[in-house]
Amino acid sequence: MDTTAASGPQTLPRRAVVTGASTGIGEATVRLLRAHGWHVVAVARRAERLIALAKETGCEWFAADLTVQDEVDAMAREVLAGGHVDALVNNAGGALGVDRVADAEVALWQQMYERNVMTALRTTRAFLPGMRERGGDVLFLTSTAAHDTYPGGAGYVAAKHAERIIGNTLRQELVGEPVRIVEIAPGMVRTEEFSLNRLGSPEAADKVYEGVAEPLVAEDVAEAIVWALERPQHVNIDLMVVRPVAQATNTLVHRKV
Repeated sequence: MDTTAASGPQTLPRRAVVTGASTGIGEATVRLLRAHGWHVVAVARRAERLIALAKETGCEWFAADLTVQDEVDAMAREVLAGGHVDALVNNAGGALGVDRVADAEVALWQQMYERNVMTALRTTRAFLPGMRERGGDVLFLTSTAAHDTYPGGAGYVAAKHAERIIGNTLRQELVGEPVRIVEIAPGMVRTEEFSLNRLGSPEAADKVYEGVAEPLVAEDVAEAIVWALERPQHVNIDLMVVRPVAQATNTLVHRKV
């Protein structure tokens, strides 16, 4: 592990942990933080992708399944052995399927709850004690799904609502302490794997973005994340909703015929 550590949350270079860092928004966030001079630990399940990202960016990395508490504990021990953590980006998660409530596949809903809610809870608990002592930021990458709903989305919507409430509650529980709680809620973002993992085929994934002139891309959201983390220490971005211009709500999207 890189043993270089910042002397406090207002001193650069700062050190961040980014979960779900092997693809999409997490990967883009690692790249941008490194470009801004941060020390970054990229965390995800797929070691081969993390190794490639580390070679390109100089980030640290740790491969772990964050739905398993023992693996979270091992990751946190190694990360903290290399220095304190100034920011945690809870990006790991994702959607599975488009079940309607009456036909819900319970196992898929449970997986989404584990990946989005319990992963965020586990990693937050792992790094929060040091942040409460020294200061730091906990950022939750949720979704516009955390603020509304749509047919076929209840499982993912429920998970993202729950994840959002962790942050909202934590902000109240820590008021007066030197920890900022940030939520970034993206709308339609075209990434390599999100819709593919949800729908199971490239053809189905492509239809999600069909006719949409400019959906967001991972780099757009990474810019929002890094901007929020780099505000002056007395400024907290409670919530930022980021959508493409073509998207008015979760279901109202302008598509070219």
